[in-house]
Amino acid sequence: MSLLRVAGRPMLASMFVAGGMNSVRNPEAVAPAAEPVVRPLAERVGLSPDRTEQLVRLSGAVQVAGGVLLGLGRFPRLSALALAATLVPTTLAGHRFWEADDPGERAQQRIQFLKNLSMLGGLLIAADDTGAAPSLLWRGRHAAKGVRRDARLVRRSVTAARPAAAVGGLKAKIGC
Repeated sequence: MSLLRVAGRPMLASMFVAGGMNSVRNPEAVAPAAEPVVRPLAERVGLSPDRTEQLVRLSGAVQVAGGVLLGLGRFPRLSALALAATLVPTTLAGHRFWEADDPGERAQQRIQFLKNLSMLGGLLIAADDTGAAPSLLWRGRHAAKGVRRDARLVRRSVTAARPAAAVGGLKAKIGC
């Protein structure tokens, strides 16, 4: 594994482990900010927990688990996708810079929003990173190409063998 992956994955994961632990331990502090995002989600999806604190705690647990797995390099693509899925509502709930009235607060929230957007980009890159091993899609395409090549060779061999088989059958009839 590349040194960049060994060093980069834990760095990317560290914020999620720390933030997720905070959400798991103290969801009440984050729940009021999450409310504008949770309510519309709860109305559309009937499976959401009734209390915002439960959803915040669940999101924090996913962030801790995903961050630890990403940092250790275990299931890095899946954990990066899970973290990306939790980052979107977290960002929309926690950094609503467009609603801030104070220019200083608006600038601070915009910076945090863009930071999370950058982290989302890093997670999407990590989710696409195959670790220098070919992806399943590439392997499937490569195998299909090999099968097509082999089929063409067999077809050519059979086509070339037909006249020889005909000559061989004629020789057998003549008695040569």
